[in-house]
Amino acid sequence: MPKIVSFNAFRRGTGKSNLTANIATLLAQRGQRVGVVDLDESAPSLHLIFGLPEREVSSTLGDFLTGRCSMQETAYDVTPKQLSGSLKRSGGCIFLIPLSMEPSWMPNALRTGLDTELLSSGMRGLTDALALDFLLIDSNSGINELSLTLLAMSDVAAIVLRLDKQDYQGTAVIVELARRLAVPRLALIVNMTPPTFDPAAVRVKVAETYGCEVAAVLPYSDLMAVREGPGLFVLEHPDHPLTAALRNAVNLPWIGSSLTRESHPD
Repeated sequence: MPKIVSFNAFRRGTGKSNLTANIATLLAQRGQRVGVVDLDESAPSLHLIFGLPEREVSSTLGDFLTGRCSMQETAYDVTPKQLSGSLKRSGGCIFLIPLSMEPSWMPNALRTGLDTELLSSGMRGLTDALALDFLLIDSNSGINELSLTLLAMSDVAAIVLRLDKQDYQGTAVIVELARRLAVPRLALIVNMTPPTFDPAAVRVKVAETYGCEVAAVLPYSDLMAVREGPGLFVLEHPDHPLTAALRNAVNLPWIGSSLTRESHPD
């Protein structure tokens, strides 16, 4: 069964979009067929990270939700060229579903009401049409109707946070809402951890604070923080400690197990 994984954060600036793109790349390296949906309406940027030129985008998720195209028409193969040769043998690939190239589209859509049932059925249908193993959703930051809708349709909610008081408090709210929505699996990703912190101690503290598993404690990296333009960190810096930590994360059960809504214990 394909798995829907949403990446969530209480506020902007946690590095959520870059994490989504790089985790998608590592899954594709494993031979998985991965779809990535950009639903970060405050700052849709996945097409920039994957290097998809706007001139090549003829249909977007916004077009689908307004009845101008099918969901499958919004999917673009963004499998990195440096992986395409090896991935042809394994079957791994990445499809990106951009939100919209029109900056005013999402505010207008939210004012008139987003058809969440159409969004959900479209994404489920896309996983079948493209024979996806994973559908990763870059959710919008904060707590609102859209972010709650995306939580509700997720098999896994990955919640990205940084080590500061505001994130700690906001993340607690997201965790509680995800539990009320009966999301089958929750996983926390601590990003941009300062080098003075002990990752093992951070993992234990965060797990105890929220009562759920910690998928990764990722180190702060100047190379990631100053990135501009397209590019995937895990490909450009394959031997970096951050890449190693991300690679370890995608090999853990939170994303790789066969847990689904049907198998989730009561």
